[in-house]
Amino acid sequence: MAKSTTLSNSSSSVKPASTGWRASWRNYYEMTKPRVVMLLLLTALVGMCLATPGWVPLSTLIAGLGGIGLLASAAAVINHVVDHKIDSQMARTFNRPVAKGKVSVNNALLFSFVLAAVGYVALELWVNRLTALLTLASLVGYAVVYTMFLKRATPQNIVIGGLAGAAPPLLGWTAVTGQVDAYALLLVLIVFTWTPPHFWALAIHREKDYAKAKVPMLPVTHGVEFTKTCVLLYTVLLCLVCLLPYLIGEAQLLYLVGSSALNAGFMYYALKLKYAADQHTAMATFKFSIIHLMVLFVVLLADHYIPLTL
Repeated sequence: MAKSTTLSNSSSSVKPASTGWRASWRNYYEMTKPRVVMLLLLTALVGMCLATPGWVPLSTLIAGLGGIGLLASAAAVINHVVDHKIDSQMARTFNRPVAKGKVSVNNALLFSFVLAAVGYVALELWVNRLTALLTLASLVGYAVVYTMFLKRATPQNIVIGGLAGAAPPLLGWTAVTGQVDAYALLLVLIVFTWTPPHFWALAIHREKDYAKAKVPMLPVTHGVEFTKTCVLLYTVLLCLVCLLPYLIGEAQLLYLVGSSALNAGFMYYALKLKYAADQHTAMATFKFSIIHLMVLFVVLLADHYIPLTL
């Protein structure tokens, strides 16, 4: 009887995948992680704008953001495929399309291939080869190096793998200039430093889920208190890194004031998480971190076009 029940449940769990391309477009849209991609595109847009004193050519803007967005979406779909067994064990992700069987693995992979191919061609033909290759490398870094290996191998997964997610400002910059410059790398460093406290706050909130799925996130391997300390230390480092655009003369007063306020907010949440946390603090820190990065890059953009000096 138990065997019959198991077979029945297994059949019902995979049945929705047979709908293939008839699956709701919303499932395919969800697999692209649109909110994450939009945040990445914002940082890429700022990278574009900071690369030129004037306005970004419309053709470069459209093709650049389109290609970067499509390749980032392809990487997100591959993440859904590779992690679908892990996702099915976690409360936050169990209802994702591939994990739930709403979209088959083969169809998801085909969808990701189409997105990646169109995105790469757009960058190759209408932007430049450097941007196309760097964006493709970012896809491989996130979808293969991080998702398939680092995530399952080391509690420092998000630190090492965060470089792929930090690349969009550089991609935006190279889309306009066709070359890698020091200031573009500084923008990458900001996102790279932001990533660990951002993601570890979520990992603290979902520590039991990660433990259940046997994913070696830092709270699982080293404990929640140690992770809180790491969040605090990385937040201090982030605050220092965020000062660099002003200190090297690439940003002016508007950025200094705006970034200082945002960094103070992040530091408040990091300190609260470490010393006075309740059950909602970790998630509140995670949510504020998203606001921090989004508004920080908006302030960078505003400062670029409205330079204010003392």
